[in-house]
Amino acid sequence: MSAPMVLFGLFLLLLLAGAPIVVALGAAALGVYLVSGDDYISLVQTAWNSVDSFPIMALPAFVLAGALMQCSGISRRLVHIAEVMAGSAAGGLGFSAILASVFFGAISGSGPATTAAVGMLMIPAMIERGYGRAYAGALTSSSSGLGVVIPPSIPMVIFGVTAGESISELFLAGVIPGLLLATALMGVNYLISKRAGFVSPPRDPADSLGKACRDGIWAILAPVVILGGIYSGLFTPTEAAVVSVFYTLFIGIFVYKELTWGGLKESLSSTTWLTGRVLIIMFAATAFGRILVENGITAVIAAALLDLTGSVILIWIIVILFLIFIGMFMEILATIMIVTPVLLPVMVSLGVDPIHFGLVLVVCCGIGFSTPPLGENMFISSSIAKVSVEQISLKALPFVATSISIALLLAFVPELSLWLPGILGY
Repeated sequence: MSAPMVLFGLFLLLLLAGAPIVVALGAAALGVYLVSGDDYISLVQTAWNSVDSFPIMALPAFVLAGALMQCSGISRRLVHIAEVMAGSAAGGLGFSAILASVFFGAISGSGPATTAAVGMLMIPAMIERGYGRAYAGALTSSSSGLGVVIPPSIPMVIFGVTAGESISELFLAGVIPGLLLATALMGVNYLISKRAGFVSPPRDPADSLGKACRDGIWAILAPVVILGGIYSGLFTPTEAAVVSVFYTLFIGIFVYKELTWGGLKESLSSTTWLTGRVLIIMFAATAFGRILVENGITAVIAAALLDLTGSVILIWIIVILFLIFIGMFMEILATIMIVTPVLLPVMVSLGVDPIHFGLVLVVCCGIGFSTPPLGENMFISSSIAKVSVEQISLKALPFVATSISIALLLAFVPELSLWLPGILGY
């Protein structure tokens, strides 16, 4: 029995049986080694090398920084600034949720973390103002996908490590697409809110933007310190992640004085759980991907795509639809680690810049956060809004369609991703 048949056969069988993605990946890879008679110790060594790298250290640090900011008052102040900025226009609270996702995404780098932080504050407020539980959950889950596009981004760290590309350049490439996505989602929110009559009450004159910014100045400075340090060359993305942890600890304990011992323990617990989960997926996915490459499966897929059409536009459309489809069923980090060795050589052979491809890949995978059946953001929003995932899915359709349109635009206009890294000399 050939390695591809064993690999994909076991993988699909375990998925259909309801096994977790990490079990399906690891067991399928191990099955190939056992059938071929290879020493499975090399499987462990391959997988270990995937997580034994300096850039990967940024992952737990960014996750911890995001968790600490929820307990230290930083995320609450960022959300309040966003709410004041949005004002009382149609869909004002929706604007606030999207702006808050931009602010928090510039710190945590995680879609689910952004959903939890923003959703806990904004979903109850939107429900109270008559936005509807399903719409509040759909808007929050959709806008929280910005957390993986706005730098720093955990999925971009994973792509950078997998593809061997500059993480700093990837972060820069995400700035304009992230803001473009946020603007498009705001436009959809405005149209829906205008039609449905979602209008926020007039803002208290005493609650001015200046007052909110003064109160949240240290929260605003968090992304400035993190990203400014990276692009000034003061420290690497990994070092910036560690700096963000100490910055948050200092502000939470000595400035805002809201970070308690209980909050610290909760942050460490959630970081341990999420980081362990991610590293195990990386461990298994790297072994799976290595087998794909060693058996020439990636070359076969590449040749099939190139034989199908020589048009870069058509291949981009196929790739984007494929990524969105598998994003509905597979966790984002596993998707990145599996498809990067397969699709990146194809796109590079067609003249696509690896950074450009990585950015589109992350955007497409981010859409999966808001699409069932996996849709991590949707499940978090569902539990906060106390409404079914099916109801949220229906309300999320306009936002998903908009995000897909932006993904296609980014694919066909590479300058949107590459202009900023280019002018800064990357």
